[in-house]
Amino acid sequence: MDFTHLHVHTEYSLLDGSNKIKELVARVKELGMDSVAITDHGVMFGVIDFYKEAKKQGIHPVIGCEVYVAPGSRFEKSGNMSSNRYHHLVLLAENDTGYHNLMKIVSRGFTEGFYYKPRIDKELLKQYNEGIIALSACLAGEIPDALRKGLYQTALDAAEEMSGIFGKDHFYLELQDHGIPEQKTVNQGLLRLAKDTGLELVATNDIHYTLAEDAQAHDVLLCIQTGKKVSDTDRMRYEGGQYYVKSPEEMAALFPYAREAIENTHKIAMRCNVNIEFGHYKLPEFPVPEGYDSWGYLQKLVWDGFYERYPEADEKLKERVSYELNTIKTMGFVDYFLIVWDFIHYAKKHDIMVGPGRGSAAGSIVSYCLDITTLDPIRYNLLFERFLNPNRVTMPDIDVDFCFERRQEVIDYVVRKYGKERVVQIVTFGTMAARGVIRDVGRVLDLPYAVCDSVAKMIPNELGITIDKALKMNPELRKLYEGDDSIHNLIDMARRLEGLPRHTSMHAAGVVISPKAVDEFVPLSRGADDVITTQYTMTTLEELGLLKMDFLGLRTLTVIQNAVRLINAGGGQQVSMKEIDYDDKAVFDMIGTGKTDGIFQLESSGMKSFMKELKPHNLEDIIAGISLYRPGPMDFIPRYIKGKNDIASISYECPQLEEILEPTYGCIVYQEQVMQIVMKLAGYDLGRSDLVRRAMSKKKADVMAKERQYFVYGNEELGVPGCIANGIDEATANRIFDEMTDFAKYAFNKSHAAAYTIVSYQTAWLKYYYPVEFMAALMTSVIDNSVKVAEYIMTCRQMGIRILPPDINHGVSAFSVDNGKILYGLSAVKSIGRPVVAAIEQERLLAGPFTSLKNFIERMSGKEVNKRTIENFIKAGAFDSFGATRRQQMMVYAQIMDQVAQDRKKNFSGQMTLFDFMDEEEKQAFEIHYPDVGEYDKGTLLSFEKEVLGVYISGHPLDDVAESWRKNVTAVTSDFYVDEETGMPKVVDQSVVVVGGMVTSKTVKSTKNNKMMAFLQLEDLMGTVEVIVFPNDYERHQSELAEEAKLYIRGRVSASEDQQAKLIAEKIMPFDNIPKEVWLQYPNKNSFIEKQEQLYRTLAGHSGNDRVIIFCKEEKAIKKLPVSWNVKADEMILEQLRGQMGKENVKVRETVLKSF
Repeated sequence: MDFTHLHVHTEYSLLDGSNKIKELVARVKELGMDSVAITDHGVMFGVIDFYKEAKKQGIHPVIGCEVYVAPGSRFEKSGNMSSNRYHHLVLLAENDTGYHNLMKIVSRGFTEGFYYKPRIDKELLKQYNEGIIALSACLAGEIPDALRKGLYQTALDAAEEMSGIFGKDHFYLELQDHGIPEQKTVNQGLLRLAKDTGLELVATNDIHYTLAEDAQAHDVLLCIQTGKKVSDTDRMRYEGGQYYVKSPEEMAALFPYAREAIENTHKIAMRCNVNIEFGHYKLPEFPVPEGYDSWGYLQKLVWDGFYERYPEADEKLKERVSYELNTIKTMGFVDYFLIVWDFIHYAKKHDIMVGPGRGSAAGSIVSYCLDITTLDPIRYNLLFERFLNPNRVTMPDIDVDFCFERRQEVIDYVVRKYGKERVVQIVTFGTMAARGVIRDVGRVLDLPYAVCDSVAKMIPNELGITIDKALKMNPELRKLYEGDDSIHNLIDMARRLEGLPRHTSMHAAGVVISPKAVDEFVPLSRGADDVITTQYTMTTLEELGLLKMDFLGLRTLTVIQNAVRLINAGGGQQVSMKEIDYDDKAVFDMIGTGKTDGIFQLESSGMKSFMKELKPHNLEDIIAGISLYRPGPMDFIPRYIKGKNDIASISYECPQLEEILEPTYGCIVYQEQVMQIVMKLAGYDLGRSDLVRRAMSKKKADVMAKERQYFVYGNEELGVPGCIANGIDEATANRIFDEMTDFAKYAFNKSHAAAYTIVSYQTAWLKYYYPVEFMAALMTSVIDNSVKVAEYIMTCRQMGIRILPPDINHGVSAFSVDNGKILYGLSAVKSIGRPVVAAIEQERLLAGPFTSLKNFIERMSGKEVNKRTIENFIKAGAFDSFGATRRQQMMVYAQIMDQVAQDRKKNFSGQMTLFDFMDEEEKQAFEIHYPDVGEYDKGTLLSFEKEVLGVYISGHPLDDVAESWRKNVTAVTSDFYVDEETGMPKVVDQSVVVVGGMVTSKTVKSTKNNKMMAFLQLEDLMGTVEVIVFPNDYERHQSELAEEAKLYIRGRVSASEDQQAKLIAEKIMPFDNIPKEVWLQYPNKNSFIEKQEQLYRTLAGHSGNDRVIIFCKEEKAIKKLPVSWNVKADEMILEQLRGQMGKENVKVRETVLKSF
């Protein structure tokens, strides 16, 4: 008896199916079935993965979808989300036409019918029914729903309608039995309907998980989806545990009364034959100017660019261009290059900054001549074959970096040029990763958060980690798993759900450009912010032969462009980044000092140390530095630095290696070097050398074993002479191959590193020659991130650059430059949107600068400027130029605003006022005057700045103690923030650190045992961190934990991925409690001896913890007074000592916190 499951939800019925595709297909095969369907809820996300896996395992795939059908029109979107908003219907693609129609139906559900769910309607079914077989679905189907309610006639009408749409032999009545009483009733009704209508029956199981024992894990998944706990009674659940992949025998036993329904499943499966084509390119055509075809136009553009860049080129170079062009033509990528050239050309014409190149495309001289890349591949010895060669089956990849702020303009241009139905963004899936799934499952099982968190943190935070790998790697986790039943259950549940897709999002940069409407080739979906995306991921789209582009936004390009604008606006020498010197010793020396804050790719603390050690003296050093500074190749850094500093220590296995490895001091750093070695030593051609490089980087053992043979001994058929034929002995050749294999796992794409090094160097050059403009542009790029702004303000102070508060007459939206100082950006003030700033700039342009607070309010009233705006500008210092103090302005601004509002009202109504008859002198008497209240104290001014700017400008409450603070802390608050690159904070979980700062807020809570604990926000010069103080420590230090208290706190770090780390306090010490040293200077020993009695009398009665140290200038002698003479170094005793000895002879130094 043959049976096929035709109603199957996989992992891509997001958070509703836990049925992993690989396991599903394997299980179907194990149970002796030869075919299976995929019918996810409303989507086709998993279709390609399913199709490939089924084919791979020799199972016949049936492509389908369980769609949501709206009761009326799909365009009707009203009312609440009740059960009659849609019905289910299973659609299966019978052939290729059916597959394409299914994609269109499913796409329209998202693009036109989305209302809570992607809904379609019967109009669409009538339009796209060809090649589709439909099943009446589960209890939520229209026909079963009517039968369940006892409405037989309604069910009969619906069956007749569906049979009319699809045809009698394309519509089946679907029997299901999961032990639900209602299904018995419905099934009786369906049997009756089959008799009355002549429609055939089909038996299905509504599969949501693979094995019967997965029911509990699936139940946990449903709770994750609905935000419930397993223990909740009122929640969605699949009762009875029957939703697994049943054997044909189990299915037959459920339906002894409808044997034909079992047999029909296999008949339908055999009717469904969809053939999905992979690797056949579907590239759009580029519209070329009249008189050209694509190939002719590409050649024209390339040769024009070539003679411009290489006016004195030799024949060898021309041959390389011709070779590249012919390869591009042979491989069918002529239009591809024209499309990329076109949108880059558009960006550059519209002053949108474009990166110098990215990835292996920088190795192509054609890309360089077309101005797609701006990096000369000849100068840096880059290889075209790393990018494109006839042996490479995948499409070339030209990813482009654009100015972060204007990237969307380029995408909009492409959409306009090719049509919005042909240009669509790409979907990505967030999956349940090892640590996250443990936390999710723990919450659903109602385990204490602390327990789940500690288990999650036992999983190493590395790429590609799984729970199974973690159990092998961490004996502590294994022990916990084996010794604690609740943890055992938690981990088992998490293992079953690990790796499931959790949600969709939009790829940050990926766009697909198609020759026809995209839904001809792939189904479409709708992203969270209503953007239409593909339902297939980027890799799948490439396999299907569609053109995928990455339009990346690179913040650094925006920084470079803004810095150049600021420089050129200054009226001095005009700067162009195209003309800077890339061999400037001064720039390399600056990089070698490690002062690389803000320099692209070189600003992490590790990279700063590496650059200090490396002391680069040319671009090649930085290219290598960027390539080596990654996990894995870092191990080779000492060898690289040794070679650089001691050329004599470098040895080569054979002389032929010297030319290839000399630029990298004998180390293999780049993938291109692997290719050059196999070409030069063993005689490989370029195309085959790229195959070896790919096999090594992907660790394909079988391919590498074959290639080792060819490398050492050669292969006549392939035209590879081998090393031995080139005079390299067998042992040496094998050693070289071993070393290549070792390095190739980590080797980097030199073209990519070289392109990014250009950007790094440009930022370094700007920072060296135009530090003020560069830092202003850098701060503008992070204007919405006050932590980063605070960090860069700190860098500015270290560089001696002054930061001025915002200025209403000179400031603009962004950070700007004013006489060698940086002027704070107006739009960085809280509650000041960009439209307000634009209105201010416009008003200044039309009517000149503002002359007073009243003048500003009069001219800006009615232009989105309200009381909050004015107050925040005052607090930020934007009105300081009006000559009144901030305190005075705060006292009167509300009064002025009310007066201006009243005057406007009267003017509108045409009323004359007494004011209109007065001359200017008399009017002055009625003006609102500033009260004589002076200015706020420094602390208040600073707290206002912090409130409205997120950072301190005119100083910092910790400025007075900054020097000793730096010496005493082992971590700063910015170390607790998540690093964008690694997704982790710099501080390591469970490490012990000392932080110091001021308490800015305190929340006290009581524990279950009615003890008090506190949550503090501690702020230092960099930012803030949350400190948790548990009851015992809170009790001990309660009096010291007041707001604005300055404290050092030693504690243990609590860090997780993707969230700011916290500190668990273990020891607390106020700044004032740190011992100081009082240094007293005497001209010589004799004068000290003469006056020591007077000194001791002064010191008596001031005992404390601070040591007194005598310095005799003439003898340069130091004497520490005994501990019994320690004093409390407060102002009182210091004033006495200064009076006796002179101010210049009394100094107080803070000691460094040692035993803390």
